[in-house]
Amino acid sequence: MIRRVHTAPPAWEYPEYQPGQKVALFIPCYMDQFYPHVGQAVVEILERLGIAPEFPPEQTCCGQPAFNSGYWDQVRPTAMAFVRAFRGYDWIVCPSGSCTAMCRVFYEHLFPGDENVRAVSSRVVEFTEFLVNVLHQVDLGAVFPHKVTLHIGCHGRRELGIASQPVELLEHVKGLEYRELPQMEDCCGFGGTFSVKFPNLSLDMGRTKCENIASTGADVVASIDTSCLMHIGGILQLDPQKKHIMPLHIAEILNHREG
Repeated sequence: MIRRVHTAPPAWEYPEYQPGQKVALFIPCYMDQFYPHVGQAVVEILERLGIAPEFPPEQTCCGQPAFNSGYWDQVRPTAMAFVRAFRGYDWIVCPSGSCTAMCRVFYEHLFPGDENVRAVSSRVVEFTEFLVNVLHQVDLGAVFPHKVTLHIGCHGRRELGIASQPVELLEHVKGLEYRELPQMEDCCGFGGTFSVKFPNLSLDMGRTKCENIASTGADVVASIDTSCLMHIGGILQLDPQKKHIMPLHIAEILNHREG
């Protein structure tokens, strides 16, 4: 039995998806460079649901690293480039809670009162949000006979209110045994530039997270953020007792089929 993790969502209503609406795929820069197969999994899932997402080639970084480091003036041109690249789409789907939060929540801090920016940023949705809250799809026909625990990053949980959607999707995966993660709400310690500025603190937080992951007995740790998984996976690989635990983006699990 899966115990639901309740997080009060922000005041945000999900419009209904209408067939024929234009859907864009926003792939974070680190995913594009290091985990392109996650983006491919997202595309394959959406296509099976009858949606043909487009990938605007002019898209770049959302600007989150600079924003989090306080360089707001420098990040504004990057944010405006995002607005120009995606303004022609009804939905902007992103397989990252942190980058979705940057666009949907923090662009309004950069451009307060700018309705053109808000019109685009309000259409950015995280991948599991889009599946569950917009498309109302929870059973994607996935088969994944493994013990899986789940980490939800801070931006997804606190800025977007994402908690139940990934769990509900995993609950409907055939053969999957869900192992609830102790202290799931705790940060993994990555935090983008935080891990560079405060490496020792970041590692301590990451090691605590990995101890909790190992305590579940899971052989896979899933997340909606490859940024968190990159940090967690690196720490797991350095520990001989934990290196067998595989970090996977949830899209990889939801796209898995028998064989």
